[in-house]
Amino acid sequence: MKIAYQGIPGSYSESCAKQMYPECETISCKTFDECFEKAKQDNSIRSIIPESNKTTGNIGVEYLIFKYRLNIYAEHFFPIKHNLLGIKGSNLDSIRDVYSHAQALSQSSNFIKKNNLIENVRADTAGSAKYISDTNDKTKAAIASKLSAKIYNLEILKEDIQDEKNNVTRFLLMGKEIYQPELKDENYITSFLFKLKSKPAALYSALSGFAINGVNMTKLQSFPEKNSFSSFFFLCDIEGHIDDQKIKNSLEELGLHCEDMHVLGVFKSDKFRLK
Repeated sequence: MKIAYQGIPGSYSESCAKQMYPECETISCKTFDECFEKAKQDNSIRSIIPESNKTTGNIGVEYLIFKYRLNIYAEHFFPIKHNLLGIKGSNLDSIRDVYSHAQALSQSSNFIKKNNLIENVRADTAGSAKYISDTNDKTKAAIASKLSAKIYNLEILKEDIQDEKNNVTRFLLMGKEIYQPELKDENYITSFLFKLKSKPAALYSALSGFAINGVNMTKLQSFPEKNSFSSFFFLCDIEGHIDDQKIKNSLEELGLHCEDMHVLGVFKSDKFRLK
């Protein structure tokens, strides 16, 4: 399997891909757009995309999910363990500047404040690790993964520095080919997009079918349609398989209130949800 990810080698996205699919071939992409585009153009390529984080919330890729409408094959809740990485021979007392992605800095804010470090925002965590390796400055460090330390020959000065020790990011595995698993005695998630007709109490009416049929909604997020502040799409996840009768009934009811509705995928629920 080929999996495209945003960032350079050592990123958390690549770490997740390698853990979930050890035999996969990973493809580095500069942007999330490039990840989606590669999967759209080539059926043999999947994209692994961070969708939301337990600590800092949504990553901000919803507009790309709407734009490309790739099929979702799986979700993975991946533990994010931040580490302070420096060049060989450095130590925590010598560090003055710390570099990382804005979310990694935010997720490690207590450690940064406690050690009076100066934050420097960069495009990604692995890129920050590479920057530290290239500069070879004992006063600078990066917040990144253990994989980054190995790839860029850095020393782990402090492990697990994130504020929330159970920090987790939800990743989605996506691709062009439409596939959904056969309904069995397992837990599933059905994910879809919808745009409502313009009428009073439209959202209230549209969601009533889920309540009537006893369907649990795990995600509901709105975002504006391109070039509009009055027209919105909704990204929604519900518990259950689309072939389950109560899911069918709920989606049929929703469809009566929609201008547009698109099923993004049906996939097994990650066991993390049971914790």
